[in-house]
Amino acid sequence: MEFLRRLKLRCIWSWAGVVATWKSEHSFRSWVWANLVSGVLALILPISPAERALILALGILILAAELLNTAIEDAVDYISTEDHPLAKRAKDAGSAGVAVAAIAAGVAWVVILIG
Repeated sequence: MEFLRRLKLRCIWSWAGVVATWKSEHSFRSWVWANLVSGVLALILPISPAERALILALGILILAAELLNTAIEDAVDYISTEDHPLAKRAKDAGSAGVAVAAIAAGVAWVVILIG
């Protein structure tokens, strides 16, 4: 029973993170809308189930990267509002993680569409 109680709490905390990020981050909302468009296209275009799964999974990966980027930015901002080279590097690396995930999704789309 302890396992189920903790699982329930983890789900509640995770959903709270999604809701808070949705409310505070324009980029997260933009990626959600982009993923809805991408997901609809993946479902209506004549592509294989494996290609469809890849597109949908990479879209979710972008959202995960954006959530982690938001966590990094919030933690850095909590520690200090002063400009610091390490804070900049942390924030830039988080942003780069989102960009790399988005590039992966874009590459998958291109390969699927021209293949």
